[in-house]
Amino acid sequence: MSGDLATLASTLLSYAKENEGMEVYVARGNETEVRVYEGEVESLAAATSAGIGVRILHETPDGARVGFAWAGSLDAEVIEATIAAARDNAQFATPDPSVAFASPDGVAPAAVNLYDPSIRTVTTEAKIAFAMELEKLVRSAKKVRGIRSADYGDSEVEVALASTTGIATTTRRSSASASVEVIAGDGDEIQTGYSYTAGRSFAALDLEGTAADGVARAVSMLGATKPSSMKCVTVFDPRVVAQLLGIISAALSGEAVVKGRSFFAGRIGELVASPMVTLYDDPTDVRAYGASVFDGEGLACRKNSLITAGMLNGFVYDTVSGRRAGAPSTGSAVRGGFSGTPGPGCRALVLEPGTLDRDGVLSAVGDGIYVQSISGVHSGVSPVSGDFSVGAEGFLIRDGKLAEPFREATVASTLQKMLSNVLAIGSDVEWLPGIAAGQSLAIGEMSLSGS
Repeated sequence: MSGDLATLASTLLSYAKENEGMEVYVARGNETEVRVYEGEVESLAAATSAGIGVRILHETPDGARVGFAWAGSLDAEVIEATIAAARDNAQFATPDPSVAFASPDGVAPAAVNLYDPSIRTVTTEAKIAFAMELEKLVRSAKKVRGIRSADYGDSEVEVALASTTGIATTTRRSSASASVEVIAGDGDEIQTGYSYTAGRSFAALDLEGTAADGVARAVSMLGATKPSSMKCVTVFDPRVVAQLLGIISAALSGEAVVKGRSFFAGRIGELVASPMVTLYDDPTDVRAYGASVFDGEGLACRKNSLITAGMLNGFVYDTVSGRRAGAPSTGSAVRGGFSGTPGPGCRALVLEPGTLDRDGVLSAVGDGIYVQSISGVHSGVSPVSGDFSVGAEGFLIRDGKLAEPFREATVASTLQKMLSNVLAIGSDVEWLPGIAAGQSLAIGEMSLSGS
């Protein structure tokens, strides 16, 4: 089936006119979503989608004009209309000397398999049964009052991309996931906990572990109180660290740097973090859920070292942002499917792991706080200024162990200070859905605001 899409994408390049650049992105996919509540199916959706995105490029003395159009169909008439619309849109675009389509750069694609064909053999009944069993396991646990949702989802997507610059690539990926939000109670008190599991196949999902983790996260917060305000060492849960790295990734975008929207701008070659911090983006690691063989422009994905021993090495670029910065693409173009255009971004950020597991990190810290979850990220954190202030809940750390739970607190600092004040990086790497992995991370001198 991928071959069919590749043939279609390459064939459509014949529609390009003389002295006209053309890029064709075609995709096809299937997905299932199941939600259960109180032993009944609350919603079930199974969908098949297909579509095309076309970019047309016209060179002018002042730079290139690019027009884009997309459609959620691969019917011949729709495709022709989409190409015509992209060509028409190019006439109204502003010329830009930095705009160009990617050209092959000689980097060989990594040999990674991101597709598990068994995803197709799982019956709808099995998917529903999984979600129901997840809910049942949670509801049977002590102190659980109920759930807000128990969900299962899976997808398989195939993509082909071809351009008049010589790009011709195909990719295929599969994924499956399940999640549960638990409600625990004691007397009049209610607390919630969220957990999930994900993989490339149905068989990779951890049913019992997800249920147990969700219950533990909710029940452990019962009795939480507002903490005293103080300056303290803060240990972040791996899931929170993945969120933090996702924010930092925005500041590592070459486009953001060129536009002056990154606190890393102008700092290449400088120490921007503790010497124990080495950060890289590696979409070729099959364990990463954002892994990919090719980027959103058809260049081979590759490992990009961004910070090494605290020193800033560089940023991630697609073709256009790289040209604006005078740098080559790092094979880091991302796009939102056939309805989106490429831009630079990370896919699989991870910190070089340390030697301590979570308990070892807690023991090394001695006293402080453990942040299990955060809120208000979009409003409280800025990749431009580095300001960081979020709601937090978790536990006090006393004598190297988790102690009383706390909630209704705020932790604050700046991303610059947090990177410089890293005290320990855990060995407990978790490859989480999204663009970053996580592990336990201890940071010194953060402000905790409570009572």
